Amino acid sequence: MYSHLLVPIDGSDVSLKAVHGAVAFAKEMGARITFLNARSVLPVSMVGTGTMLDASTLEHLSLVARENAERVLADAQAVAESAGVPCSSEGVINDLPHEAIIEAAAHHGCDLIFMASHGRRGLSGLLLGSQTQRVLIRSPLPVLVFR
Repeated sequence: MYSHLLVPIDGSDVSLKAVHGAVAFAKEMGARITFLNARSVLPVSMVGTGTMLDASTLEHLSLVARENAERVLADAQAVAESAGVPCSSEGVINDLPHEAIIEAAAHHGCDLIFMASHGRRGLSGLLLGSQTQRVLIRSPLPVLVFR
């Protein structure tokens, strides 16, 4: 039986489905949830674009990313709270989301990582990589992949 789930979320449709799945699972188990949003230092990939951005543009992009993360976390907490599932949330900045997920699970004393899979396959999955796959490989905790 699990008592504390870490649920990484990014605001995507599959992430929202995982929130609902995690809340139902936690309710059944009598567990609590910590929602995690890990975002990179630069909110969009700028590598290789050849674009020079001034400091105010970078500051604005970071602000928008932070506001989006706060909204995503608040929405997830609202789902859990409406189901009577105790929860908390955390937003972190880390260019390696899989590392942030594993570190947060340890920091919060979680005993299960419950995360979505975007289901990328083939060349797209190979080129983009999968944070879920990386967590599965590196996590010392059990990982439940929700699809």
